[in-house]
Amino acid sequence: MLLLVVVVSGGCTAGRRPQPAPTQTAPALSAPTWSASAQAAPTAAARTGCGSPVDTGPLPEWARAGFTGDSSMPHVLGDHGTIVAAMFGHPLAVTRPDGSSNKILWIAKDPAPPGDLQIDATRDGTHTPVRRTVPSGPGPSIIDLPQPGCWRLTLTWPGHSDTLDLTYQP
Repeated sequence: MLLLVVVVSGGCTAGRRPQPAPTQTAPALSAPTWSASAQAAPTAAARTGCGSPVDTGPLPEWARAGFTGDSSMPHVLGDHGTIVAAMFGHPLAVTRPDGSSNKILWIAKDPAPPGDLQIDATRDGTHTPVRRTVPSGPGPSIIDLPQPGCWRLTLTWPGHSDTLDLTYQP
């Protein structure tokens, strides 16, 4: 039975990189900007098949500077492991009627010379990228994208680049 699940799951991600299993932990967060219902819900990546799973466990050790106590929060690690998108506005959404924002803290593994973080986001099934810039990034940002779905982000900052997927809900 397990083999059947593995074979069927593999067929759902044709053309995408292999997906590691998302870490599901019960975070004890001090960050009040995301709701308890978002904590308990399965990750967007797990539900949609979007290539980069949302991890709700602790941030990677190299990404914990400035955090005190438990660093568990929703985050996505770049494909090359050089950047983390720490999501204070999880789940990400095109429309946020509660007044909250799609706040993402971009944390780079290695220091970079001064410059901007350029984000070219392409929605799954399309070819036209949407560009966003985080001045003096990586760092804090509000990243709004125009339509719901799975977005492939190509991230470049001085001397570095990485990619990851983020899911935006309606």
